Amino acid sequence: MSFDQYSVHPKCLTVLRDQKLTEPTAVQAEVLPAALEGQDVLVAAQTGTGKTLAFTLPSMTHLASLKPGAQHMLVLTPTRELAIQVHKVVEPFAKALRLNTVCLYGGAAMDPQVRMLRRGCDIVIATPGRLMDHMARRNTRFDQLAVLVLDEADRMLDMGFLPDVRKIVAALPKERQTMMFSATFPKAMEELAGEFLVEPLRIEVGNTAVPVQNIAQRVFAVNTEDKTKLLSTLLSGPEIKSAIIFSRTQHRTDRLAKQLEQMGFRADAIHGGRSQAQRQRTLDGFRRGKFNILAATDVASRGIDVQGISHVVNFDIPRSYDDYVHRIGRTARANAQGDAITFVCHQDLKELREIEKGLGAPIPREHWDGAIHLPGAEREKRATQPANRKNKPWTRNRPQAPRRPSQKTSNRRTNAA
Repeated sequence: MSFDQYSVHPKCLTVLRDQKLTEPTAVQAEVLPAALEGQDVLVAAQTGTGKTLAFTLPSMTHLASLKPGAQHMLVLTPTRELAIQVHKVVEPFAKALRLNTVCLYGGAAMDPQVRMLRRGCDIVIATPGRLMDHMARRNTRFDQLAVLVLDEADRMLDMGFLPDVRKIVAALPKERQTMMFSATFPKAMEELAGEFLVEPLRIEVGNTAVPVQNIAQRVFAVNTEDKTKLLSTLLSGPEIKSAIIFSRTQHRTDRLAKQLEQMGFRADAIHGGRSQAQRQRTLDGFRRGKFNILAATDVASRGIDVQGISHVVNFDIPRSYDDYVHRIGRTARANAQGDAITFVCHQDLKELREIEKGLGAPIPREHWDGAIHLPGAEREKRATQPANRKNKPWTRNRPQAPRRPSQKTSNRRTNAA
């Protein structure tokens, strides 16, 4: 199946061909027919499956039939990075249709955004907080809005944006198409969909609660003080082309990037404590290959789409299973292969158990010089073992311990003698 089989605007098809995109991904194939008909959709799909293009193509096709100059489309995203990323995807299609776009987010000057809004923008891509600022100053006018997209809606809930989102949606026309995209489907998401969408088509592509199958996962059991040395050894291997290294705090992320740079690696850091200009320069440099190692906090675990990341390393283990899934989802984008490595210390066993419970199976332990023994790791391995062991790589060729006779059997043998 190709994009030509859908009623996408011809100019959008030209942009797709220029970008060498000919066949839709699974989520795009599911969303396009309904969205092109103007139906509300509620979509759950893993990161890296092409959700942005799934709402961009039908929206651009619809906007092409409307009089330009009014704010016909609004895309809400939880983070500045995701807003910028969505804008980069949308912009080529908008230009082909002679539509204007604006990207609104905090950490950037208000005046340039105000000027762009006042000149007339058809498509507004924004974070909730900055959009609320513009709405309060009456810089926006959504009375002719036709399409609303809530991207990474579950993340907006996690980040506490629900009150702002409700206020924004309340100010929009009731007659509109609404598309909601999410990586997970918690109960709160169902309730939110009931508020914002009208008889939506619910689409689920793949298992949104597990990582994509193209990611090879490994655990390195390591002492805290040996993490940096182990990381240096791994990054020196020829198989690591580019990598994101996740740690928990901004201070540790900065320190790790500096240490790696001193060791001769091309590395930089990204986290919420850096200015928007610094974060954008870092992302641009990572995309262009100026450096190939990105030390990051969880600000980069969702909403940042960089192709070709071969490895994700959890320098600090994630606090939850969902965070683990989103972190390692930065690799294996667009059906590529990827590797996810997690460093686990003695104090990380609780988090490791939660992650393996979510996966339904233990993560293979890597045997290496310097590996430490994790108390309870073998017990947890058995506890998370699926009942059906057929063809499971972690049970194959497992040596069997000799069976000891029970006390009852021993006594019987003694009596018989």
